[in-house]
Amino acid sequence: MRRCFGVLVFCGLLATPAVARAERVIVAFGDSLTAGLGVTADAAYPALLEARLRREGFDYRVVNAGVSGDTSAGGVRRVDWVLRARPEIVIVALGANDGLRGLPVPALRDNLTAIVTRLRAGGARVVLAGMRMPPNYGEAYTKEFAAAFPAVARATSSTLLPFLLQGVAGEAALNQPDGIHPNAAGHAAIAEIVWRALQPLLKRDGARTRT
Repeated sequence: MRRCFGVLVFCGLLATPAVARAERVIVAFGDSLTAGLGVTADAAYPALLEARLRREGFDYRVVNAGVSGDTSAGGVRRVDWVLRARPEIVIVALGANDGLRGLPVPALRDNLTAIVTRLRAGGARVVLAGMRMPPNYGEAYTKEFAAAFPAVARATSSTLLPFLLQGVAGEAALNQPDGIHPNAAGHAAIAEIVWRALQPLLKRDGARTRT
């Protein structure tokens, strides 16, 4: 039910007036880490990122396309929905649920490649956010899993954000009691991480002239 609700909310975000679509659009495409499970909508990193962009003078709307529980396979099925927003940039932050379920890494790699390739063919530039698994999943699996993201970024010529949860994962003060989902402070840290990865792309897009 939670995943279905997330999909409905996302579809509603895309059904915006033509005036809104004239803005530059960034889509944050992910799972519960993007949706902001357990925090308010304005505390999730996509909302914080939009506020930062506005403060810095960039005229972008950030669409939160996070669906709790989604996997990379689910992301493949949602790519066309994302492209309806006509994004200039898409932050792809999928794969964590694949890892938590112990799904095969080759399938993750193929799904991410399909997602990024489709987005790029649709005219979007892509920031691919890396994920990592805790060591209790075994050394072989965790290494193969972590290596999938830079491999896809290289193969698709997309921008790699090495680890979405850098400095957040494993930090009790930045996570909810489940130890998996960031709290408001954790989302603020993620927004800063994503901002650094986005900056080189934003320079090519231009900013509003300050007066």
